Amino acid sequence: MGGGSRPGTPSSMGGGASGGSGSVGPKAEPVTVSIVSGAAMLSIGCKAFFEKDGEIRQAEILSIRDKAKRQIIQRTADDAPIDNSDGTVEYEFYVHYVEFNKRLDEWVIDTRARLDKPVTFPKKKNKATIAGTQQSVRDKRRKTNIGGSVAAGSVPQTPEAIRHDDSVYTAPVETFSKEKEIEKLRTQGSMTQSTSEVARMKNLNIIEMGQFQVEPWYFSPYPLEYAYTPTLYICEFCLCFYANRTQYGRHRTKCTLQHPPGNEIYRKDEISFFEIDGRRQKTYCRNLCLLSKCFLDHKTLYYDVDPFLFYILTKRDERGCHIIGYFSKEKESADNYNLACILTLPQYQRMGFGRVLIQFSYELSKAEGKVGSPEKPLSDLGLLSYRTYWSEILVDVLIGYDGEISIDELSHITSFTTQDIMHALFNLDALRYYHGQHCIVLSERVVEAYDRFQKKKHRKIDSGCLKWSPKVFSQAELRYL
Repeated sequence: MGGGSRPGTPSSMGGGASGGSGSVGPKAEPVTVSIVSGAAMLSIGCKAFFEKDGEIRQAEILSIRDKAKRQIIQRTADDAPIDNSDGTVEYEFYVHYVEFNKRLDEWVIDTRARLDKPVTFPKKKNKATIAGTQQSVRDKRRKTNIGGSVAAGSVPQTPEAIRHDDSVYTAPVETFSKEKEIEKLRTQGSMTQSTSEVARMKNLNIIEMGQFQVEPWYFSPYPLEYAYTPTLYICEFCLCFYANRTQYGRHRTKCTLQHPPGNEIYRKDEISFFEIDGRRQKTYCRNLCLLSKCFLDHKTLYYDVDPFLFYILTKRDERGCHIIGYFSKEKESADNYNLACILTLPQYQRMGFGRVLIQFSYELSKAEGKVGSPEKPLSDLGLLSYRTYWSEILVDVLIGYDGEISIDELSHITSFTTQDIMHALFNLDALRYYHGQHCIVLSERVVEAYDRFQKKKHRKIDSGCLKWSPKVFSQAELRYL
């Protein structure tokens, strides 16, 4: 590479034609730089190697800041390297590890960067490409207006449309404004209007709830005066949030809640479930959604909580009922979903509470006399938990059943949908074709795993302790407010 070239610019490295004066050639591939002299040459969007848990992993840089001043440095590949000849600036990079979940994204210091490894910079967009993109956007808008799909004086977007997630919501392509996008997050129902831009970086460092301190996994649209603080303090009973310990301490002296603000519908030993109507307890449910967004990447619900019921799992002690996790379900689901969103807080994970939440959702379905299924798509941890639960229940029923049984009969016994049953049986590799018909065959591996499962102690829901009857909502109660 020539002495005058810098990262991100076409150099004398082989493979590409030199750009003539005013000519527009084919799209250039990302430029890989073998040697980078210092951290000042790294830019937003480039992929470098960093040390992580004793390994060297490739990561994309999403943001850069001065560690001492905590000041964001908006440096891209088009900018010249920052002058740090005196060594006064110590860089921190917010990185996303390639092929790893976003929950592992973090700020790393510049000393963890392996500058002896190749660095990949994003390709530059020339003015001709940008102008062509803008022209295509204008043409699309013109066609939309001519086609009459957007009529003047048409009805504005309904709340039902606002609640749709990113796969359904298609916003018009326009110049991106982070300030406008964050404002949308707080005023509209969709939690993530443009996840590729706003939600790529976590905005909270530490959450303190009661005796626990938890590190968030994902972005959550808390108000700006509460985000980016060293610690966010959340009351574990009312879920109100505060930016400093003094305000939080003052609130705790005045807060009279000792349990979630709903009806207790289940109690056994130290475990209780509370049912909360999103229409009656909007503040609590919205705070709950903000908290859960810290740990759920695909969650889209924030503002519109009216159509949902929330079931809060708590653990009782002499101080009150402490929230462990929750799940929500629609008051009226056209697809017979018995669960819309599920979360076990990180401080209570790997203790069997996720299985308790799933089992409780199916106990409610049994009380309603319906089959149910979780709303799709599930998160990675949610899908893993459901697969395990479906398999355990189906194997338990099949081993204890004497005689022939059909998929529909399994559905009636378990309240699982036939699609979920088939999914679990395929996952167990239990379906066989024998003498012209399909049979369910449990392998020795599955039976041995079931025996090991039975020897362990597991938390289970006692249906006799459930004090609940299905609710019937009028049209007025289901109407959006």
